[in-house]
Amino acid sequence: MRLSARIALAVAVVVPLLVVGSGWIMVRLVGRDVHAAGDAHLRERATAVRPEALALLRAMANDRPASVEQARQRKLFTAALDVGIRVDGPAGSVTGGPQPAAAVTLPPARDAAHPVTVAAGAQSWRVLAVPLTAVRPAAGGTLWLFSTDAAGQRQIAQVRGRVLTVALLTAPVAGLAAWLAAVRLARPLLALQRRAAGIDPRTSTARLDHTPTGVPEVDDLARTLRTVLARYDEQAARTAEALVTARSFSAAASHELRTPLMSMRINLDVLDGDPAPEGAERAEVVADLRAGHERLLGLLVMLRTLAQGDLVEADAFVPVDLADLLDSAVRDLRRDHPGALVTVRSAGPCVVRAWPQGLRSAVDNLLANAVVHGAGQVEAVLEPTADGAAVRLTVGDHGPGVPPEDRRSVFTRFQRRPDSPGSGLGLALVGQQAALHSGTVTVTGRPDGPPGAWFVLDVPHMAQGPALPRQRDWLRAQSAAPATPQGFHKDRP
Repeated sequence: MRLSARIALAVAVVVPLLVVGSGWIMVRLVGRDVHAAGDAHLRERATAVRPEALALLRAMANDRPASVEQARQRKLFTAALDVGIRVDGPAGSVTGGPQPAAAVTLPPARDAAHPVTVAAGAQSWRVLAVPLTAVRPAAGGTLWLFSTDAAGQRQIAQVRGRVLTVALLTAPVAGLAAWLAAVRLARPLLALQRRAAGIDPRTSTARLDHTPTGVPEVDDLARTLRTVLARYDEQAARTAEALVTARSFSAAASHELRTPLMSMRINLDVLDGDPAPEGAERAEVVADLRAGHERLLGLLVMLRTLAQGDLVEADAFVPVDLADLLDSAVRDLRRDHPGALVTVRSAGPCVVRAWPQGLRSAVDNLLANAVVHGAGQVEAVLEPTADGAAVRLTVGDHGPGVPPEDRRSVFTRFQRRPDSPGSGLGLALVGQQAALHSGTVTVTGRPDGPPGAWFVLDVPHMAQGPALPRQRDWLRAQSAAPATPQGFHKDRP
């Protein structure tokens, strides 16, 4: 059922109920007013006939002649006018005018001191009892006055019938009016529905074009639809990026793993050959297999970390103390390379908002790169930048350093020296993490003159999570020669 029909049906039901409810209150008020008018008339008549009733009772108590009593009765009935009257006294009762039959039981006189209703078959009466007191007890009694309630009941029934008639008439009229009003008021909503129905996010880039209507509900719904479509676009983009990242991961893994796997296969064939190698030759083949296994493991770990960086969301960034993270990384480095000489200088707690796993990978790779290429001597310095806006981690070594012409491409994936035992992904991962944390990373020669490399990673302080790049493609093809040392993390249009 359409909304306009629902509104029309609801109004067609509710409005008659309201009419009936208000009519019931009106009937009660009319009944009370009718009874109040009749009761006032009874009291007025009671005041007028009371002296005549007392005179009649005194005449009856003194055994006056019948002509006197009859004269008193005529005066009594003349004063009563249009109400029925009954006088009860010690000597009997005198009745006159319209009143209930004698068989109808009247309420006690004390209960009828105020007008009450007495039912007599299909007819009802308003009854008022007035005590008659005299000096002589034998001359006292009760004066009853009766007024038919037929006129009041007819008036009440007439009002009740009109209320029901109005209720029956308002049902279709109110429903039709509500339907017309609902159809007119729903036009902006129908227009919004038609515009939204023509949008297919899967096949078109068109989005909801809404002009404010002045109807808050419709405008709020339009804003909600825009928000939903924007979130759909965002999730669709992230899903597409995830698919591309998965394909890139598969392509990179298959390409980079082919050579070490073939080498391992050759070594296995040598071990399984006839005659089988023995002694020093066997030890050399096993050492090659172990080195190939470590290279495969390291390559897979790097590729996985790069893929995670391409898909990480802003809610993964939490406050991290870079000083504690550096201490932990140095402890692991000393355990894995017992012969390395590692010097650490830290300015104390340096809290940044970061992705803990990614930032730890960047620090680990900077330290590992310095150990492998730096003649076993590593210097790590952690301190705030001069302007205090970021935390700076400097990792230096005493190796051959990075030639100036290679410093622009050193952070590109799979870029390594011919004699490097690494996978060519460690510094690419450092560049990725610098981009994700809205920071920078550069490499220069040592500032104090001796040969070596000097890597500087700046991670800014941020109250909220970083503004992640709209497109992250560290597992896809990168420019071999960025425009600047930091060109790898610039947003692409």
